[in-house]
Amino acid sequence: MTASFSGAPNIVFVFSDQHRGDALGCAGNSVVTTPHLDSLAAEGVLFRNGQTSSPLCMPARASLLSGEYVNAHGVWGSRHEMEPSCPSHVRNVQNAGYCTALFGKTHFKVPQVDDGHVREHEDFLHNLGYEVAHQVHETPSSSSSCYYSDFLAGRKKQQVRDSSLALWKYGQGNKTLRPWEHLPWQLEEDEHIDAYIAGKAIEWIQSYKDPRPFYLQVNLVGPHPPFDPPIRFRDMFRPEDMPSAIMDLPAEPMSPLVRTMLERRGVANMSESQSRLMKSHYYAKIAYDDEIIGQVIQSLIEQGLMDNTWIIYTSDHGEMLGDHRLVQKVVFYEGAQNIPLIIRPPGGTDPWVVNGLADHYDIVSTILDVANGAPLENDHGVSLAPKIQAGKDAANAQGGKEVSFSEVRHCSMARTDKYKMAIDSITREPLELYDMENDPDELENLVSEPSLSALREEMQRKYFDELLTNMNMPQLEVSIAGGIPSAIHQDYPEY
Repeated sequence: MTASFSGAPNIVFVFSDQHRGDALGCAGNSVVTTPHLDSLAAEGVLFRNGQTSSPLCMPARASLLSGEYVNAHGVWGSRHEMEPSCPSHVRNVQNAGYCTALFGKTHFKVPQVDDGHVREHEDFLHNLGYEVAHQVHETPSSSSSCYYSDFLAGRKKQQVRDSSLALWKYGQGNKTLRPWEHLPWQLEEDEHIDAYIAGKAIEWIQSYKDPRPFYLQVNLVGPHPPFDPPIRFRDMFRPEDMPSAIMDLPAEPMSPLVRTMLERRGVANMSESQSRLMKSHYYAKIAYDDEIIGQVIQSLIEQGLMDNTWIIYTSDHGEMLGDHRLVQKVVFYEGAQNIPLIIRPPGGTDPWVVNGLADHYDIVSTILDVANGAPLENDHGVSLAPKIQAGKDAANAQGGKEVSFSEVRHCSMARTDKYKMAIDSITREPLELYDMENDPDELENLVSEPSLSALREEMQRKYFDELLTNMNMPQLEVSIAGGIPSAIHQDYPEY
């Protein structure tokens, strides 16, 4: 099979929330069910060591938009916002002659209870370069609504949805739901938020008549918690078939970042059977989203667009899923850090798996490259298009970048093929060091190992000095002060 690269190609960027990189059939997982993503990989390239720019939604999304390191754009957590004048790869793609469209979740701004309808804030998205912006909120309220809540209200289902979300977020009585206790979807399948997003994207694809090429983002909400797929997907997975999580507690010395998340999101008393039940629910939601993605791909096939369309699939970050007794993210362990990354070029190509490092910044560079868009002022990525075009037998087919960076909550991490090191971004104090070749489960923190002092000093000098050279000090001061208060999620700080 030979890729076709003639003409100005369309670009479809399917972007999910909280999909860990090992939860793909094409990545070697024999339990999860992802036939449509596997088919995409069978005509493209799977980057097995995809890395997030931040193991948290808003910082990761800000970096994917702007191409900037987290310390440079300053969105260190979920209560920080990008400056309105921020760089935007979408704007550059639009300026290259593309129609740019978004359907789904953005999470660029701190949600407030009185935000009104998303249509009142579309100028912000238009200024970023989105010509078409159909945004949804994952937790809409009566005074903070979106097109999805309009849809549910039209079917008189909004109250049922609100009750389900409240049960997930706050529990019942004095009992908070544990991750393995999430309920399945309570409405019709076509009323799920991800079905709604995909449906609107498909309608747009089917009606597109513009002579310009298009750049389409399909930004799903899943498999982010709650793990609530329709019941038929839960029936596909038996807890007893699930592999257990890495049940070991985080290694001492424990970094402040890990300790904080262990206290906030730890599941120290989780049993192996509960671990497997949680994983079965998570895999079920991934299977559901895979089917949704398959519907989007089928619409491209029906419109005859597959020979002139790049398709990219990735996620903002992973999910700890009980590993090291943690759930959700905001740590640099691989469960949260490793993300799926599949790229299918126009017409497809002979498939292969790349083991070298690739990250969000490379995705930004790839999109700008294939769109012939102007590069961003601070370009920290390497376009993956030449590697894909060269094919699996090329000399650098397995190569990747020397180092990948990730940052969250005033901590920074540098990942090479062999080592992963995290520091306090302000004091530069080393916090974590793992030998990824000999300890892939990250069971031993070597940050205090005397024999590795030279390695730590070298990584400080070689990598972190580069990473932190343009720290956004005004945004750092805002972040240290606590960021922007969130009236919606003030009791759920890492939502």
